Amino acid sequence: MLVMKFGGTSVGSASRFQQVLKLVQTNWQSGNKPVVVLSAVAGVTNGLIECGQLSVKRNLPAALEQLAKLKEKHLEIIKDLFSTPQPPALLAEVDAAFGQIDILLRGISYLGELSKRSVDAVSGFGELLSSRIFAAYANLNGLPTEWMDARQFLITDETFGRANPDWAEIIPKTKASLNPILEKNRCVVTQGFIGSTADGVSTTLGRGGSDFSASIIGVALHASEIQIWTDVDGMMTADPRLVPDATVLDQVSFQEASELAYFGAKVLHPLTIKPAVEKSIPVRILNTTKPDRKGTLITESPAKNDATICSIASKKGLTAVFIHSPRMLMAHGFLAKVFDIFARYETSIDLIATSEVSVSLTIDRTDELDRIKDALSELGDVNIMHRVAIVTVVGRQFRQQSGIAGQIFSALSKINIIMISGGASDINVSCVVNEEDADKAIKQLHHEFFPAVITA
Repeated sequence: MLVMKFGGTSVGSASRFQQVLKLVQTNWQSGNKPVVVLSAVAGVTNGLIECGQLSVKRNLPAALEQLAKLKEKHLEIIKDLFSTPQPPALLAEVDAAFGQIDILLRGISYLGELSKRSVDAVSGFGELLSSRIFAAYANLNGLPTEWMDARQFLITDETFGRANPDWAEIIPKTKASLNPILEKNRCVVTQGFIGSTADGVSTTLGRGGSDFSASIIGVALHASEIQIWTDVDGMMTADPRLVPDATVLDQVSFQEASELAYFGAKVLHPLTIKPAVEKSIPVRILNTTKPDRKGTLITESPAKNDATICSIASKKGLTAVFIHSPRMLMAHGFLAKVFDIFARYETSIDLIATSEVSVSLTIDRTDELDRIKDALSELGDVNIMHRVAIVTVVGRQFRQQSGIAGQIFSALSKINIIMISGGASDINVSCVVNEEDADKAIKQLHHEFFPAVITA
């Protein structure tokens, strides 16, 4: 059994739905029992969130107008997929779903309140709609399919907006929900991104959480492979939009993929890696529109090669925090106090560097920054720098290699480096630069480490 997850661009139109069906049927005919995990149609989740934001501002007419456009988008896909008459049961399900969203938006507008719980309730409808459409289309075209609501088995805590899976509940419920369908030789179609609390309240796993859903299901069912179908050929040596001649990585390790995902390679959601690596389930990144491409295989122990550097990525939109305190010198417990402040305000640290009397770090959430700064000011002088980016070089066994740091600094000799972090991981060296320098840094590093490729 394998899990096939399709992202929003993979189901962005009727023709994309048709392509997805062909890919699923190919696996079905080869003897695999696929569990199909779908994202919302491209742009729909953002559109639903926008509806909520308009509603909370009490601009209900604009919210309902936006909702009508989203409904029309789905009806157009149905019209293009199905001949007349269109399936009445499917149309009724679509009507019912948009009716529920309408009620939610009116409630948000009336109360003037948009909680994270409300955002989850509204934004999760996209996956329910796309999966309903695909299940009906697959059944009509000869693939025996059964639709399953992921909220029945993907149980989470109540951290709305970024819920955490409750594994003790998920594993038995997933087996009980999906195995009987697979045993009847039927294809399971379900949703990514959404789940529910033990009390049945809708939650989401955070943006990009459909990859996480696929991984959770794969682990629960002991899948032979988790396939992430998207609109790129796989993980690459750099962002091809910056480096047109960047190449696809045939294989990477789970650790390398995690680092690349966390530090800006948007092909993969970082949390996808964690459940899969724990069970040694391979993850394969594939292109929906170019299924003949090999893609990238992510395993615990990829085939060895002579390449020292795997890829270069960047993460923008960060804020750097600098703490200077003479009290740090020869003192114990200072860093613990710094970390405690960030933990208190539930703000994670991306990168950190220390000296005798200073601590420098980066964060990507700034909603609690004022309070964090006030708390840190009790420990020392605090300076803030906005609009910075992390540029990361990911490779293998850096501690056993000489000259890598020299190559990095040589390539970035004309770029101001704000922070450096190396040695914490054996597979990456990271620098913090001004955001406007990040793209230039990527190009220069790629040219340094992949000299056969001439960057634009």
